[in-house]
Amino acid sequence: MFLKGFRLLVLLGLSSVPLLAAVPPSNHVVIVVEENHSYSSVINNSSMPYLNSLAKNYSLLTNYYANTHPSIGNYFEMTTGQIITNNDGYMGTVNVDNVVREVMLAGKTWKSYADSLPYVGYIGGDTGNYLRHHNPLSYFSDVVNSSTERQRLVPFTQFSKDLANNALPTFSFVVPNMIHDAHSGSLSTADSWLKTNIGPLLNNPGFKQDGILIIVFDESSSSDTTHGGGHVAALVIGPKVKRGYKSTTLFQHQSLLKTVINAFGGNPDPGAAPAAPAFNVF
Repeated sequence: MFLKGFRLLVLLGLSSVPLLAAVPPSNHVVIVVEENHSYSSVINNSSMPYLNSLAKNYSLLTNYYANTHPSIGNYFEMTTGQIITNNDGYMGTVNVDNVVREVMLAGKTWKSYADSLPYVGYIGGDTGNYLRHHNPLSYFSDVVNSSTERQRLVPFTQFSKDLANNALPTFSFVVPNMIHDAHSGSLSTADSWLKTNIGPLLNNPGFKQDGILIIVFDESSSSDTTHGGGHVAALVIGPKVKRGYKSTTLFQHQSLLKTVINAFGGNPDPGAAPAAPAFNVF
């Protein structure tokens, strides 16, 4: 009887291992995408003290690779599990399964907070420092063809208001403009923008309960084509994230998509997401 009981306890202990690694439920998943820099140019770079403090204190994905060059295919991989196109000037409508569709099927809410977006619901092309191909949610048929869903494409100025009013949606996709995401500005400017605009999120009472913040670079330098888009920095931050942890698991943008959908309780169907590993940092 003792041996049977012991074996049962061992089996129960072993079976709990994957549960401990599972993505925890979250009412506030926030993605912030930075631009066009390699892992080695970002991590331990004194020009990005805030980002590196987060990497040190939370979870850093040390073996994360983008999927392609240039930018747009990576943004679509993050949100549809497919590259869709490598034409940054693409102006078509994307009809495939995507993160917005999965959010709505799960009965949750979403918003895209785009820095320098001209106005709520804007689905036009590049203007000023706003680049549409950095805002993948603005291409989805679920959004473009719905006057209601288009209202969830908002200027980034709305983010601080929603944060102050505890009104953040379940899924937030944050699009810094091309100066603030290091596309055309410096890493130092991008770091200051993160500290000023995203830093307050970590002290928000709702986020402190179950929030997940993922900061990721879309692609590496164009000369790095390893795994398609090169080695990039990716961080996972939140109250249920391992502290001071470095994951060596190979991840790409489809794993980000799977992790996000798992976190809000959806079924990760889009593209390559089902076969991808979710982040192992919880």
